[in-house]
Amino acid sequence: MTSRATRVLVLNSGSSSLKYQLLDMRDNARLAAGLVERIGEETSRLVHTPRPDGGDADGGDADGGDADGGDADGSGKRERTGPIADHTEALEAVSAELARDGLGLDSPELAAIGHRVVHGGLKFTAPTVVDDAVLAEIERLVPVAPLHNPANLTGIRTAQRLRPDLPQVAVFDTAFHTTMPEHAARYAIDVATADAHRIRRYGFHGTSHAYVSRKTAELLGREPADVNVIVLHLGNGASASAVAGGRCVDTSMGLTPLEGLVMGTRSGDIDPAVTFHLKRVAGMSVDEIDELLNKKSGLVGLCGDNDMREIRRRVDAGDERARLAFDIYVHRLKKYIGAYTAVLGRVDAVVFTAGVGENAAPVREAAVAGLETLGLAVDAGLNAVRSDKPRIISPRDARVAVAVVPTDEELEIAQQTFALVDEGRTVIA
Repeated sequence: MTSRATRVLVLNSGSSSLKYQLLDMRDNARLAAGLVERIGEETSRLVHTPRPDGGDADGGDADGGDADGGDADGSGKRERTGPIADHTEALEAVSAELARDGLGLDSPELAAIGHRVVHGGLKFTAPTVVDDAVLAEIERLVPVAPLHNPANLTGIRTAQRLRPDLPQVAVFDTAFHTTMPEHAARYAIDVATADAHRIRRYGFHGTSHAYVSRKTAELLGREPADVNVIVLHLGNGASASAVAGGRCVDTSMGLTPLEGLVMGTRSGDIDPAVTFHLKRVAGMSVDEIDELLNKKSGLVGLCGDNDMREIRRRVDAGDERARLAFDIYVHRLKKYIGAYTAVLGRVDAVVFTAGVGENAAPVREAAVAGLETLGLAVDAGLNAVRSDKPRIISPRDARVAVAVVPTDEELEIAQQTFALVDEGRTVIA
């Protein structure tokens, strides 16, 4: 790699979408960002933002949000609509937009393309340069990530076709959680059955948990190895992790991203026998139950909305369904904060991140209310402040810091990708 090759293109491929950011790793500057959505439809849409100045191109969190916050910031955002047949055409359209800014996909300054891959199983514990064997293993894991890994594979193969000479690096959501001890990762089922079908807790949102836990240590003025942190990644998808000295020791998501916290459309923790009951008594098929728990549950199942802003508006207006949904959401958060306090033994900080965690002050306040015996409290004034900077929102004399740390999964993927392909650098763990 020449000294000029310091740029990394980060791709996050969904089944019908493609999010991207182009970063210069000399100073972590964002050169461009955007989103292609509704791929394969007549109403496909590409939103491209050159020089987003460190902000997300889509104005939402990594798990889904409004794709276009408008152009009030004067960022030069460009939008095009019309049919985009597949991911190859989508990436070609992205390349054309980048070329308009002098940042084309054929640039010699592009060092690598980093891909978010949701499920890496136990095999992939670090960012990995993609070859045929890596592709085969990602494909082998499709049964445990049927909604995500196929789309991630499509993105990788598309990028390979357009830039076969360039390193393609897979960065896995599950990698950060591979440090969990067996007693945290294992389910209490027959070992032979579990091993035969790769059933265990893998965890997700790993790039976010890694980035945020490290940034929290920096906020506290300490080394990651000296800090124990509970990270609450609260977006449309939500997960918690217990991080001891920079290493994940427990996390709320499991075999799939369905387990754990209440989410926008996912149930989170549920008695496994509910699935048997729905099959036997309600006559629902496996696919129908899957659809129910993943897409028609969580906040949307409880009150018909999965936007926390709208739920809070309804709560303030006296809507009882919205109040119940909010209370169930917060109750689950409290349970995990308490459980992970017990797991860690000593907690230095509880940190909120992602779309809801960063922006919903009432959620943060309610999540720690009543946990004063654990050393947790928020300062009402600090909690009410809106900022895109890492900040502590607990009282100065609080035993445990409560913090808000904006996540940056794309930067984390870019850093890990560049460190892997740039000679002499060490992969960020």
